Amino acid sequence: NFLALLLVLMISFSNESIPPPISQPQNSVSSALRHDVISRCSTTQARVCKLSLPHYTCDTPMFMPVGTCGAVKGMTTEELEELDCHLILGNTYHLALRPGTDLLKEVGGLHTFMNWKRAMLTDSGGVQMVL
Repeated sequence: NFLALLLVLMISFSNESIPPPISQPQNSVSSALRHDVISRCSTTQARVCKLSLPHYTCDTPMFMPVGTCGAVKGMTTEELEELDCHLILGNTYHLALRPGTDLLKEVGGLHTFMNWKRAMLTDSGGVQMVL
């Protein structure tokens, strides 16, 4: 998925740390996102980082499987955990269509619906939200 690759590249090669969400003042309680550079290549400037999200701390660069409608096709969440998958990419628009926001609320959210305890990233036309 092009968007997943683009996000990994942006996180791995950016010279800026991820700022706190716009709605949160700079001097407020901790941000939902934290980005720490662990190591940097002196030749290419590529970086190994830790991306701390509300449900999981991810290593970058990373592979992000796509679970567009709340499921990664052909794999269970247990198999993804065995492969050390840190994050699943979803699409907010498609999730709203199927399974739908009412069902997701009824079961307790997307993490519960998918039986996934690690991080998720949803994207819908450039509007991104970390869960």
